[in-house]
Amino acid sequence: MRRFCLFFSLAMIFILNSVPISAFAYSYGDPNEEKVAEVYKQMSEKLNEQPPNFAEARKIFETVKEEIDMHMGTEPSQAVLSALDKKDKKAVLKNMEKILVLNVARRLENIEKNFEQYDTSKRLLAKAFATYEALSPIVQAKDATLDKQLRDEFDKALQSLGNPGLFGVGEKKANKEQFKKSKDMILTSLQKQFGLKSLKVGHFSESETEKPQEVEKKEWTDLSELKNWIPIAILIVVIAGVVVYSWRRKRA
Repeated sequence: MRRFCLFFSLAMIFILNSVPISAFAYSYGDPNEEKVAEVYKQMSEKLNEQPPNFAEARKIFETVKEEIDMHMGTEPSQAVLSALDKKDKKAVLKNMEKILVLNVARRLENIEKNFEQYDTSKRLLAKAFATYEALSPIVQAKDATLDKQLRDEFDKALQSLGNPGLFGVGEKKANKEQFKKSKDMILTSLQKQFGLKSLKVGHFSESETEKPQEVEKKEWTDLSELKNWIPIAILIVVIAGVVVYSWRRKRA
């Protein structure tokens, strides 16, 4: 029995050591790009051409118009389209920036509503941060200190989600109150910086309007990858071996 216990312990050490340290560290992971933020970047490129390419910018915007209307009502889209018709580059970009702020708010509000759902919350936070990344250069140009503070709050928000761990390894309790503090700081700052009167973003919840999309994962916990089942399979075999050996010993 001692030999099996020793073998079991060595196997556990091997399995845990084979897991990358980054798997237990806080990370935004590899989420899908936030479509609205990517559209903003593409529109900015077209509008910064000489002369500004309003026709292409409009085509790009129309790829997300339906989504924006669904989550934020029709007013934001109408403002962007009106500015495009008037060929007012400054107004187009300003209205798009406001839409990005609303998108951050939408993601963070839905995290609070689904706070106990770790995987969903982490995915939404990654999308909120991806949206902020598109706004960051503007914030930094106005107030570099605020940009750093906002990034710190996103990090705090991520930590507040906790971590369910795997087999109890890397487990960390969630802290909803800390998340709410970070969320309030982020949204209040963005609302002030971009001059929004309200951050109300519609009546659709994340779970009702979006199905989780496939995310390219590089973490060992992505069980869609066959190779990531190997440590689990080894652990199951070892446990089964110990159980069978103990059962035979009792019957002998």
